[in-house]
Amino acid sequence: MERIALVSDIHGNYPAWQAVLADIDQRGIKRIFCLGDLVGKGPDAVKITDEVAQRCEVIIRGNWEELVARMSGDDELFGWQAQQLGPERVKYLEELPFRHEFLLSGRWVSLVHASPENVFHRVQPWDDLERRLGMFAPVVNPTTQESIIPDIVGYGDIHNAYMQHLEGRLLFNTGSVGNPLDIPAASYAILEGEYLSEEIAPYSLQFARVPYDIEQAVQDARDANIPALDYYIKELRTGVYRAMQQD
Repeated sequence: MERIALVSDIHGNYPAWQAVLADIDQRGIKRIFCLGDLVGKGPDAVKITDEVAQRCEVIIRGNWEELVARMSGDDELFGWQAQQLGPERVKYLEELPFRHEFLLSGRWVSLVHASPENVFHRVQPWDDLERRLGMFAPVVNPTTQESIIPDIVGYGDIHNAYMQHLEGRLLFNTGSVGNPLDIPAASYAILEGEYLSEEIAPYSLQFARVPYDIEQAVQDARDANIPALDYYIKELRTGVYRAMQQD
């Protein structure tokens, strides 16, 4: 069986990213998939973009990647990030794929940033059943070209780790590496099973919470003088969302 680390919503928080990478390495996990929002909010978009490109086998596009590319000239938050990244990295982030599917222990897994609809369509664990079941949008089997409903859907975006079984299928959220909004500790998920196998076999899902140096992340943000600094610091320290801009 193989383990896959699923990380999401790093949001420019380098101390949190380094702590999560250290935990992944300590567990001996070799395969890392990233579910988007590498950048935004925090100060270290460049280092994280470059390291994610190096360390992650799969990277999908988040809402912040789209916003930085689309609104860099119209908004201070996104413009600041785009200026740090430079045009080549912005283009790279904008062109990341929207979703990723694969087989695990005979079950189809679909990964998106926010939902199969678009990167801005937010789904919470307390939303009505119809909205949550909408996460299981059909995918195409690349071998047979048949349309199939995924058995497992994982996503990021809401910064709130959870899992639910819905009508015989599994829906889960990885939580956030760099901007968790449930408890103030970096979050990621680990899927374990027979990777790319069509044979039905056991699989498992585990959540990991990783402590990191929050005050170092706060100091990094202050040193960089990021936009919306006070909101960002409060979220890092408390894990409570401060309604101002996109997550």
